[in-house]
Amino acid sequence: MRVSGPLAYIALYATLYAAFGVASPFWPKYFETRSLTPEQIGLILAAALLVRLVAGPLVGMFADFLQSLRLVLAFCTVLAAAAAVALLRADGFWLLLLVALVQAAALAPTTSIADALSVNAARPQMAGRPFEYGWIRGAASAAFVCGTLIIGQLITSSDLTRVIWLNAALLIAATGATVLVPRASTPTAPHISASKLAREIRGLLGIARFRILILVSALIYGSHAMHDAFAVIRWSNAGIDTSVISVLWSEAVASEVIVFFLVGPALLNRFGARGAAVLAAAAGIIRWSVAGTTTSVVALAVVQPLHGLTFALLHLACMRMMAVLIPTRMAATAQAAYAFGSGAVTAALTLFSGFFYANYGGGAFVAMAVLCALALPLAWFGFTDAQDASARAR
Repeated sequence: MRVSGPLAYIALYATLYAAFGVASPFWPKYFETRSLTPEQIGLILAAALLVRLVAGPLVGMFADFLQSLRLVLAFCTVLAAAAAVALLRADGFWLLLLVALVQAAALAPTTSIADALSVNAARPQMAGRPFEYGWIRGAASAAFVCGTLIIGQLITSSDLTRVIWLNAALLIAATGATVLVPRASTPTAPHISASKLAREIRGLLGIARFRILILVSALIYGSHAMHDAFAVIRWSNAGIDTSVISVLWSEAVASEVIVFFLVGPALLNRFGARGAAVLAAAAGIIRWSVAGTTTSVVALAVVQPLHGLTFALLHLACMRMMAVLIPTRMAATAQAAYAFGSGAVTAALTLFSGFFYANYGGGAFVAMAVLCALALPLAWFGFTDAQDASARAR
């Protein structure tokens, strides 16, 4: 079966992120239905996060070692689907923990490898017109939302088995979609030696602008930790109704989709990667300053759409930079390092978010604005536009 490259990537991202949308919001509730205590649920979630941080870079490097990103991605999605089904048979905390960690390890590199594949196919043509990476990633965000909305109509608070089956089915569909993804246009060797891979990794980390990219993205993405952990609690304590809270949260997700599809590519082409990254940092300063100083529904409704800039636009800028800075043969490793940086900082900030919120309340959100303020000059001096990035990469 032959389909165009852009459609193949959309199929891959849509099935993969729909699988995330079906399951990720409901894993804590599923574990609760298996008679686990809140402490046990928290331990599973924390352990899974740590496993993802470790497995992502390791599997990414292994994919580059084999020079077979599609094969590794297909294996990971199949293993994740099998682990999901195994959760139905797992009984007791320790077995549930083991299976959950296997799935976490399998899922960890999937998005990084998918991005490595799609970014390397820089702006393929569709009907004679450039096809932006943002459209592919926007389809993924839309699929995540659709998956969450659909599964919400199919489950009850006491029976979440359909979460498992639909998650597994979509992961298998993602496996099938990897077959449709075109092979790399640049011929590569079947594999590279371990010593050469080590040299390539040292060379990758030796790219100053790549290191700055990881730092900027870690600071701005990490600044979302307080919002994700305590925004709903802060708004609820302020007397905001849950229906209004859901609208506020949906605003952020909707803006992400809009920026990926429409606004982001235009801003990126107009201002370049540097300007887009600076705009994302500035948006973070405004967003978290407002979120930390007021619980006015009107004010929050105005700043929630800035999520499209603080997340989606920055991601597009980073992908644009990496497409020029990173050799194709090291794409999966670079994507894994990029994901690891933001994941590690987010995990650390999430770990301490309870302490900060308990002691400083809304002031803890203002501290997130400070992180974006630190990122802004780094973005200005460290990012560069695509046309001269390759000349400065080494």
